[in-house]
Amino acid sequence: MTSEKFFHSRTAIVTLFAACLVVLISLGVRQTFGLFFMDFNESLKISNTAFGFAIGLQMLMWGLTGPIFGAIADKYGGHVAIISAFIFYVAGIFFLYTGPNTGIFFQIHMGLLIGIGLGGTAISIPMSIVGKHFPLSTRTIAMSFVTALGSFGYFLSPIFTSYSLNEFGWNYTLYVFGLLLIAGLIAAYFVRSPSDSERIEQNSKQSFSEALKEAFNTKSYVLLVSGFFVCGFHITLVGTHVPKYVIDRGLEDWTAAAILSLIGLFNIFGSLLSGYLSAKMSKKIILSAIYFLRGVSIVFFIFMPASNISAFIFGASFGFLWLSTVPATSGIVAHLFGTKYLGLLYGIVFLSHQIGSFFGAYLGGLFHDTYGSYDYAWYLAIALSIFAAIIHLPIREEPVLRLKTE
Repeated sequence: MTSEKFFHSRTAIVTLFAACLVVLISLGVRQTFGLFFMDFNESLKISNTAFGFAIGLQMLMWGLTGPIFGAIADKYGGHVAIISAFIFYVAGIFFLYTGPNTGIFFQIHMGLLIGIGLGGTAISIPMSIVGKHFPLSTRTIAMSFVTALGSFGYFLSPIFTSYSLNEFGWNYTLYVFGLLLIAGLIAAYFVRSPSDSERIEQNSKQSFSEALKEAFNTKSYVLLVSGFFVCGFHITLVGTHVPKYVIDRGLEDWTAAAILSLIGLFNIFGSLLSGYLSAKMSKKIILSAIYFLRGVSIVFFIFMPASNISAFIFGASFGFLWLSTVPATSGIVAHLFGTKYLGLLYGIVFLSHQIGSFFGAYLGGLFHDTYGSYDYAWYLAIALSIFAAIIHLPIREEPVLRLKTE
């Protein structure tokens, strides 16, 4: 494969690297919130249910605002959408740092503001902009670079956060996060949508409403939307509640940070492999296999005797499957409908992901406070793995009729 075929323009290269940095910072900060629970519980008297609800609200707002920022990106450019979202993200961290954080204020800062910020900075919008710069043959590979290199923040952030929380406290750690987010805001300026001369595809005359109608009249899109709910449930259940879960099973708190770091490290390899395979074979088969293997990983984690070894194996295996769903999922959306409204249409798919994330975060906390353990949350996660593995199989990976006739 020649570099000319992979990189369509100089703007594509700059956009790809800037998008990787944006996602690295945005998701790197987001990944560590579960590590703050013990400090928030002691200093702010935040209960497990209240914390789970705040994270659930954060995930829900992330999903609800994703299509809005996607529409902004499709119309005004990726940098406009991402910079706007970073302003909310910085505000959420700033007010969480300065307070007050009692009652509803904690939900507004941790849930509402940060959730809106994630809607335009994490994964869906940066990756959809990258997807517009690359042809079908290399699109999923380019997108996998965003998830893989961006997820390097998943590896670094838990290590830093665990050290910083122990040495300096949660206030200082949030201060550093604020500085990192400002750096991300600057990088967002370079995540540019392709100009008319740089477009990969012909500029479709399809309208916004026509794109939505076409998508929801396409069975494969509806199945994809339904399946991505499961991805969100899994990721947020693990990211939010594993730190408490491993302590409940008698392991030390550093084990939780190690699991999250291993998830970030192995996610790099999983995302790259998923992107490569998605360009070579059926994306729906890849997705079905990923969800099935997630269920296997969870079964191993919860039924094996508690030990650091089993915890590390879970972190590595689940990390390999963590964001490997994203290149294949976004690749199917682009393949079905083209890239003109990729930000909007993938944003809607991601909304389903975040609805699942809300339930993963909230039900995890609720089940623990109600029944004294996370067992029912894990059983539900396993059942959803089977559901997702099945529901992707009927998807038809071919462009809609409109693209065939244009």
